[in-house]
Amino acid sequence: MEITTGLSEGAPHAGAAPDPLVVLDGLVSTLGSLEQAIASLQALREYTLAIASRLAEVMNDDGGAAVSGAPVGFTRAGWDSRSAELAQRAVAAEIATATRTNDRTVQRQMSQAVELLDRFPSTFNALAHGQISLVHARVIQDSGAALDDPAALARYESVVVACAEQQAPGRVRRLAVREAEKAQPEPLTSRHQRAALERCVRVAPLPDGMAELAAVLPAAVAYGIHDRLTQMARAHLEATSSARPAASGRGLDGSRNTDQLRADQLRADLLSDLLLCGAPTAHGTPDGLLAAITARVDITVPVLTLIDSEAARTADNATTEQVPAELNGRHPIDPATAGILVGQATAWNRVLTDPFTGAVLAVDRYRPSEDLKRLLAARDTRCRFPGCGIKARHLDLDHTHDAALGGATEPGNLAGLCRRHHMLKHHSPWKVRQSGAGVLEWISPAGRSYTDHPPTPAAHMTGAANKPPPF
Repeated sequence: MEITTGLSEGAPHAGAAPDPLVVLDGLVSTLGSLEQAIASLQALREYTLAIASRLAEVMNDDGGAAVSGAPVGFTRAGWDSRSAELAQRAVAAEIATATRTNDRTVQRQMSQAVELLDRFPSTFNALAHGQISLVHARVIQDSGAALDDPAALARYESVVVACAEQQAPGRVRRLAVREAEKAQPEPLTSRHQRAALERCVRVAPLPDGMAELAAVLPAAVAYGIHDRLTQMARAHLEATSSARPAASGRGLDGSRNTDQLRADQLRADLLSDLLLCGAPTAHGTPDGLLAAITARVDITVPVLTLIDSEAARTADNATTEQVPAELNGRHPIDPATAGILVGQATAWNRVLTDPFTGAVLAVDRYRPSEDLKRLLAARDTRCRFPGCGIKARHLDLDHTHDAALGGATEPGNLAGLCRRHHMLKHHSPWKVRQSGAGVLEWISPAGRSYTDHPPTPAAHMTGAANKPPPF
């Protein structure tokens, strides 16, 4: 494929092509070739990740290679022979830190790549030849993951790969689910009972002070909840329709009108009301204690955010931007919501930060207790391994220099690590040391160095950059 125009030349002029349909045909052909090339490269990446997983197995069997080029202060250590999982984690962490990704994600991708090559050879072959995309491959892989019989899996692959070469992933998924169900040796009833044990609720941050609440539930329950919320929203709209103008509809092209948009918002509001204010019945306690439990969130609020912005500007004689508060040390929320939550708080943690660097200097409380733990939670807010975002409340306080070997219990020798990376530090060649101000330097098994700085909390910065702090 020959590209005659450089990307640096910018967009083509409208009059450059005499026949737009000829140009369109060429663009479609070019994009088709690019998609095939991308699919082939993605297959190469899958192959490379699978090799990395196999390499971890070999390194674990060999007892691990010594850490090459480790600086003074780092000891050499082999793989912990108790678990091959740690070798996989260490290799994934090596790849993740070098590519600036999350090591859990890389380890999952390594496992997916091994499964794709080992159990879905026809799918991988189609991907390598650019006949299907990686999205198609994942659909085939995910839908057929539960099939253990090689003959049944081969029959399943032969049907769905042929479909994937002709159809979009969404259409392939419907066929793949159906074909996988046909090939299941175990009845759906017993599989559903086992799958129901995995039900859960998760929350994930979104931009602009929003978050996504997701629940994994039995299908009948999930659709039933959505239907009940829909009925409630529809009843509310009907009850209030006389008090507002008629909604403008644009239904001819299938787009949603105002009532449909309001129904989405109402479903979300009703769900919030029911979960925040309702009392459980099926899981209640004899004394009704569950109904008395209220939500708990941790908020970091810059003090000037709670003060009128005009008063703050007058006091500083400089332009001060209003900085958002932070929910659980990681999710920005608007000042109005922060003010409401702070007003309802029965006790506060007061965090003292450097006004220029934002580094946490100290923390106290109106009812003091466990000062050191709170200081480290305020300083770190998340796991201190590069790329990890596990929150502070779920971390182990780890002595960088082992306390059993004389390490001091002080901020300069403590850091919050999630259980995964705490284990990685102690039972694999990954090593760490502190270089001051909460900065951690990690050394990988291959001798690469990665620096992790403590998260900078929300803080006000004024136009008077050289002005001394007001204390």
